[in-house]
Amino acid sequence: MGMNVGSGSGGEPDVMVDINTTPLIDVMLVLLIMLIITIPIQTHAIKMNLPVGNPPPPAVQPEVVQIDIDFDGTMMWNGQPLADHAALDSHLQQVAAEPVQAEIHLLPNKLVPYKDVAAVLASAQRIGATKIGLIGNEQYMQ
Repeated sequence: MGMNVGSGSGGEPDVMVDINTTPLIDVMLVLLIMLIITIPIQTHAIKMNLPVGNPPPPAVQPEVVQIDIDFDGTMMWNGQPLADHAALDSHLQQVAAEPVQAEIHLLPNKLVPYKDVAAVLASAQRIGATKIGLIGNEQYMQ
């Protein structure tokens, strides 16, 4: 009977120099879970002090001026046609000069180009009329 014997060098087996990363990964995962649990939940709420009840109505109702813009770009001031943009500017200057400005309600036709509406808004801003709003927006809803 025979027996297989090594080469006879009698040396130790090669030492493994690689680090075992499994415990390191386990520790990092535990730390990550603890960090996630301990972070407070962020609330995205804004705290506001809102008034309670209905505010009283204003003592004097503001004057309302309605500017209509027709589909071809013609403008009307409270139902009266305006000749051109200079007439609109003079009316807007009168409104802006008042101590309590009148509310300007802008009612464009559904078919009017936006450049005509933008020109009226730009004129109002340039002159200093601040109380302006678009009305009749329900015609655009479908």
